[in-house]
Amino acid sequence: MDAPLLLPVALGVVLGWGLIGLAGLLAPQSTRWVAHGVFPLGALGSAVLAGVGLLALFAPASSLTLPIGLPGLPMHLRLDALSGFFLFLLGASSIGISVFAAGYFRSGEGTAPGLLGLQYHIFLAAMAMVLLAADAYAFMLAWEVMALSSYFLVVSQHRLPEIRSAGFVYLLLAHLGAIALLLCFGVMMQGGGSGLTFDAMRQAHLSPAWATVAFGLAVAGFGAKAGLVPLHIWLPEAHPAAPSPVSALMSGVMLKTALYGLLRVSFDLLHAPLWWWGVPLLALGLFGALFGALFAAVQTDMKRLLAYSSIENIGIAFAALGLALVFHGIGMPALAALALAAMLYHVLNHAFFKSLLFLATGSVLHATHQRSLGRLGGLLRRMPWVGWTALVGTLAIAGLPPLNGFVAEWLLLQAFLFTPGISKPFFGMLIPLGAAVLALTAALGGYVMVKFYGVIFLGRAREPELEHAHDAGLLERAGLVWLAAGCVLLGLLPGLVLQAIDRVSLQLLGHGLARTGNWTWLVPTSPQRAAYNPVVVLLVGLLVIGFTFLVTHRVFAGRTRRAEAWGCGATGLTPRMQDTAEGMGQPIRRLFAPFYQTRVDLPAPTDAAPRYRVVVLDRFWAQLYMPLADAVLWLARQIGRIQQGRIAVYLFYSFITLLVLLMVVVR
Repeated sequence: MDAPLLLPVALGVVLGWGLIGLAGLLAPQSTRWVAHGVFPLGALGSAVLAGVGLLALFAPASSLTLPIGLPGLPMHLRLDALSGFFLFLLGASSIGISVFAAGYFRSGEGTAPGLLGLQYHIFLAAMAMVLLAADAYAFMLAWEVMALSSYFLVVSQHRLPEIRSAGFVYLLLAHLGAIALLLCFGVMMQGGGSGLTFDAMRQAHLSPAWATVAFGLAVAGFGAKAGLVPLHIWLPEAHPAAPSPVSALMSGVMLKTALYGLLRVSFDLLHAPLWWWGVPLLALGLFGALFGALFAAVQTDMKRLLAYSSIENIGIAFAALGLALVFHGIGMPALAALALAAMLYHVLNHAFFKSLLFLATGSVLHATHQRSLGRLGGLLRRMPWVGWTALVGTLAIAGLPPLNGFVAEWLLLQAFLFTPGISKPFFGMLIPLGAAVLALTAALGGYVMVKFYGVIFLGRAREPELEHAHDAGLLERAGLVWLAAGCVLLGLLPGLVLQAIDRVSLQLLGHGLARTGNWTWLVPTSPQRAAYNPVVVLLVGLLVIGFTFLVTHRVFAGRTRRAEAWGCGATGLTPRMQDTAEGMGQPIRRLFAPFYQTRVDLPAPTDAAPRYRVVVLDRFWAQLYMPLADAVLWLARQIGRIQQGRIAVYLFYSFITLLVLLMVVVR
């Protein structure tokens, strides 16, 4: 396809999603129509958009002006390598999510199926428009539509008070972030550019102070959408409230639009980032990654656990972006390209394995009607398709080779390890500390995933009702397999993926990674440093598994016996005596106690059915947001005193105002 045609095709997909969503309203109560017509057509649009994004990586940038918008203010669109990469991410991951959603949604679950299909596809279209927008007006319009459509998806079960509360928190943080972005664009327009277009902002020349202000506002605005600590509080509330395909779309794709926006502002629109901008971003990212991993380790709700895991992974992405800013600012382009490649690879990986895990929890939730880890267990026997696809996602997010999660973490660790020659002495202390935090976070992330998968799928069923659990349907299986295959392919083909990512690095940094011509080797900065080949790792792993199987089933055949598990002298063992989510999280909770605000509910001696309960709370709620909310309420009450409801008081206020204005004019 010719480069000038790519942008109109992408715009056609956006319009098509809007029409597909409206088609759901033709039979809003018909689950069959929405499942067999609306969502499959949406998945087809996702496939087309993924192809457009992939082709755009290797095509020259193209622009388009739409004669719609405000008077004298048309919408500008642009498709380049950066937007093409994120369009591919959106399209490729939403294929599996949409196919899964076609088999997931049931009638009678909150919002009518047809209306939910409309909200879902408007959400997809808005995210695509965010990636295509080339002026502040089009960007903010798409950003607000994305926020509102996702809000309505989050509160699908709006009859439940806790879900309405989660939706309110999400919408509040989304609009606070939008205000910061409006201010950011306003600052960039004051640098001498004419108009709201991104081209005008690129040509503007901001002073270092104003450029820093614009960058800080961008971090606040996009950080609120991405869930960057301490702006993360909406994320653990919204994900458990939303339907699982919506959670997958929000975590897998929507969070990445914030990272896209920050890349666009820092490397493209500001075009001369200062090196020290990366320092607070690096610190916030590493702290957020560790914070998310620690809180995921102590969760007992499977969707809340995945929400905190998203905070961890977004923190890693922000840390990689901060490192790229530092390297680019001090004139180390090869390492900047390495850190940027690690970030882009990580966000692509996260779109696949986190979407896969959220969809797997959705299947578990439908089959068992349980979200609490303490009431699950042994589901691998009852749900083998969900179990093995979830295992792929679990191993990928844990960073185990040869799956995709390992590649990005390895690249980022290489970026940290290649920094001894950096010219800033301060980094001689900071970078090794950052590498240690990254390693600790990766280890905790693996621990969290062992807990997640082991408690849900392994062992024995903790509740009798789990014996009646059923596996996912055909469409749900297809969506899960698509995302699991993505995790495998992204892990086995790092050379091809990095060639595509290089196009983004060349656009933003003017420098790419080393080229070897060998798609199987992972090459960080030069062919001499190539140290990882996923195909070799896979073959060795298969040989070890085959040899072990051969030895155990051929050499020792007939020499093994089965017996009851030893109960250490105890009798009457039950499934409730297995390792629990609370038990697995207890060592982490005690070791990192300062991170948590813990409440212990002890049973009374007279309780007929005593229960011991430990509640782990986020300190940011109690120490930052609750005092802030109290201050806002106090200020509102003080302002409310002005409104007395008497006309004489209002006339007095008007008289005083006129006197003040007259005094100013006379002076």
